[in-house]
Amino acid sequence: MARFREMSETFYQEATTAPASAFDVSLRPPVFSEFIGQEKVKERLLLMLEAAKRRDDVLDHVLLSGPPGLGKTTLANLISSAAGTQLHTTSGPQIEKAGDLAGVLTNIQKGDILFIDEIHRLHPAIEEYLYPAMEDYRLDIIIDSGPSARSIQINLPRFTLVGATTRSGMLTAPLRSRFGLVNRLDYYTHEELAEIIERSAGLLDVPIERAGALEVASRARGTPRVANSLLRWVRDFAQVRGDGTITGVVADQALAMIEIDSQGLDEMDKRLLEVMIYKFGGGPVGLNSLAVALGEDAATIEEVHEPFLIMQGYLMRTPRGRIALPAAYGKIGAAVPETRGDDSQNELF
Repeated sequence: MARFREMSETFYQEATTAPASAFDVSLRPPVFSEFIGQEKVKERLLLMLEAAKRRDDVLDHVLLSGPPGLGKTTLANLISSAAGTQLHTTSGPQIEKAGDLAGVLTNIQKGDILFIDEIHRLHPAIEEYLYPAMEDYRLDIIIDSGPSARSIQINLPRFTLVGATTRSGMLTAPLRSRFGLVNRLDYYTHEELAEIIERSAGLLDVPIERAGALEVASRARGTPRVANSLLRWVRDFAQVRGDGTITGVVADQALAMIEIDSQGLDEMDKRLLEVMIYKFGGGPVGLNSLAVALGEDAATIEEVHEPFLIMQGYLMRTPRGRIALPAAYGKIGAAVPETRGDDSQNELF
């Protein structure tokens, strides 16, 4: 069981933070009509694409924000496909100096899409070079230094920048204001995820019943990438322990084996709630204290586990730290305290 516990603790971290594997790429929809969910975002993007096409113009810059695994990279690919242009992909951490940005931008043709993932991680100095590139389609590069420093202006073809971020609050106001359209992607419903799972199962030639798809969807934390990762595990389980068909019962048994409960919480989620309640009295507790107590990286807690627990009503972030809400006590079978020592929390209970 220890082996399966270890698997469950790392399952969601890998599913939500790891680069897209060949498995994920093969399941990506090739056209907007096959993209399930995010209807408002799709409608806006299709309208912009149609308007740009009618004007024979280049699509305005687009920012996509939201938690990992919701389809930001897929949408960038669909925008490029619908516009009939080439997609150039990079990420904020990969652009370390102005020369890196210049190398990317000078290879772009008119109408091409430049997709920058994790755009919030761009160095502030790189952002300064990006502003004129987005507004005036030119790049001002300073070469050498001291008395011999000089500026070179490079004219760029009109292009579209599609930025993706999981931390929209970390974007500077000047960069955000240069995007013509800002879209936030929301978590998916169980029904939407079940449709995605059924589509993926069809591409993988895996028999699946609606009940099986809904069972996997209910534990996928509202995230297609997690849903597809769970589907891969349930497929293996069904082939080894069953007749190959994913039913509701088979899906339940497969996910129970890696200790993912009916609400989608894994072993690390439950440990986090237990530590908050039993070691820190329900909070408020700081992120670093939680990380030390759990033996887990603070960024993993903040970006992988907390968003789902907050969305489900188990935790709350406050200026003084994280707080366990009544639902968290019920989840782990602990009694909700009638009073809290901190006055700022009394009104919550």
